[in-house]
Amino acid sequence: MKVFSMFSGIGGFELGIKNTIPNAKFIGYSEIDKYATQIYERNFKGVKNYGDATKINERELPDFDLLVGGFPCQAFSIAGKRLGFRETRGTLFFDIARILSHKKPRHFILENVRGLFSHDSGRTFQTILRVLSDIGYMVQWELLNSKNFGVPQNRERIYLVGHLRGRGREKVFPIGQVIEKNNKENRPIELTSNMSQAYRVYDQKGISTTIKAVGGGVGAKTGLYKVGVRVKNGEVILSDTSSCLDANYYKGFDNMGQRTGATKVKVMEATKKGYAIAQEGDSINLSVPSSKTRRGRVGRGIAQTLDTGMQQHTLQNSKIRRLTPIECERLQGFPDGWTEGLSDTQRYKCLGNAVTTNVVSEVIRSIYL
Repeated sequence: MKVFSMFSGIGGFELGIKNTIPNAKFIGYSEIDKYATQIYERNFKGVKNYGDATKINERELPDFDLLVGGFPCQAFSIAGKRLGFRETRGTLFFDIARILSHKKPRHFILENVRGLFSHDSGRTFQTILRVLSDIGYMVQWELLNSKNFGVPQNRERIYLVGHLRGRGREKVFPIGQVIEKNNKENRPIELTSNMSQAYRVYDQKGISTTIKAVGGGVGAKTGLYKVGVRVKNGEVILSDTSSCLDANYYKGFDNMGQRTGATKVKVMEATKKGYAIAQEGDSINLSVPSSKTRRGRVGRGIAQTLDTGMQQHTLQNSKIRRLTPIECERLQGFPDGWTEGLSDTQRYKCLGNAVTTNVVSEVIRSIYL
């Protein structure tokens, strides 16, 4: 299988694919950030960088079977006017569509933030689906949360999977550990340009019931937190290495689900109570600490979504500390030291922009295996 990657970052898609299909061949990638490129080239030697996506000549690309990319969600100001490429070519999604239209790979996988569903009252997502359909693809999508794929990070991302009509698996989704009982079936969607429904996307209520995942921790041993792993003579013994509390870990909890004898810290939130309680091993999001509108700052034994500014912290030994770059690598499914050689600031930025490799692996498995 030959793969072309766009907006490639540090190679999260590539690593996820390689972990599932070891003999996959990467024929090229597109990335302009010099720090991300440095990491990519070290881990995937000999792969050609085609640079700025807007300047790629699709006629010069070799053939490939799969296109992947986590495209930036810029303002789709023309969305909803049904003018297609003619007036939206400046947005980066349309550079993906331009290459898909010319090369016609059998499959593509695109990733974006949850807000894509509601951007411009849903018209952005509508435009994306219409364009992909017009160039010959059946499209399926799902909102996937990294915490359901073996890493303790609450990170929701939309994954769109497309295949050329008549040349792919009819049903890729749902995948993952947890799906709500009342979810509607996520059917492949095909929009045809010669019918009245050509520009219709099912309303967001219908989509959300399909893609919403139930909460709950995942017990991956990532080394995220340094927590007590055993009790001796009534004393919690801390290990030199770390592990993460998971949904099945109840030692040291009282009947109310609270950790007994642990340090507790109040974290200000925009809730009726005005704060949330963080305990040893919880994550704390300190982004805009004085905000009066932020909520959901505390993750119960699970990290919140990593971002480029890296405001994720944890409570350890009665002190709040920032997550380390290695911990962030593990939260995104990368091996330790994947981003080594950059400053911590750049490591955090690259990892915040990356895809979770575990999720990519499962999507690939659902498509091909």
